[in-house]
Order: sequence, then C-alpha cells, then structure tokens
Amino acid sequence: MTDAIIDWKPDDMIEVSLKEKDDFLKIKETLTRIGIASRKDNILYQTCHILHKTKNGESVYYIVSFKELFNLDKRQNTLTLNDIRRRNRIIKLLHDWGLVDVVHLEKIEDVTPIGQIKIIPFAEKSQWNLQAKYNLGKKNQK
Repeated sequence: MTDAIIDWKPDDMIEVSLKEKDDFLKIKETLTRIGIASRKDNILYQTCHILHKTKNGESVYYIVSFKELFNLDKRQNTLTLNDIRRRNRIIKLLHDWGLVDVVHLEKIEDVTPIGQIKIIPFAEKSQWNLQAKYNLGKKNQK
C-alpha cells in the first residue's frame, strides 16, 4: 500500500556526501526543478531539499522530502510510503548523475517509477512556476 502513513524518525533521513564543496548550491538548484507537476498551470512543486547539519564539527548533508522537514519542525503532516519512494527515486537520480554519494545506498532501493516525478531541464526553467512547499532557512509558519 503506497499511501500508508510512515512512522518516521530523524534516523530515517538519507545521508549523502558531496563530491566538491561547491556542489551544495548545484544540488540545491537541481532539486528546485524536480517534483510534482501541475501541467495545466505549469507549476512544479519541489519534492526534496538538501539539508546541511553539523555533527561533531563536521558538515553532514541529507536529501529529505519536504514532509520530513515538517516532521523535524513537529508540524502536522502525513508522510506516506509513496513520499519516501519518491524521495528515494530523486536521491537515486542525483547519485546516478554523479552529484552525490549515498552513505547507505541500500536505504534507497525502494523507489517510485520515474514517471511519477517531473524533471524540468535547466533550459526550460523560466517556463515553469517553481514552488517549494518548505523554505529552508526561513521562519516557517506553524
């Protein structure tokens, strides 16, 4: 069942490592162009974000669904198995494109079909209204 609600915990986030330090911004921009599309209105809803944390003085990065960010903020939401599979597909794409290494590759084996997400080519970015359901680094309203 793909719409089963997940009992999520922060340890479920997928840690990635960057190839180069400046890859953070490249990945952040790339993620703005991957998500769920409303073709009627040419709106793309961003599905995943790159999250930077510091652990023991070291930078640690995660690719997370916007719903995982809501969970971190203790905001009401329904994170489903399909959300996790969509996140995993996006992480797998970033890995396949050589943008990230996945620390525990086995955690992203269960993926949604590629047809369930939309990838906007950089050249077509201006033709779409790119919207994030979560804004990292800004005060989010509860």
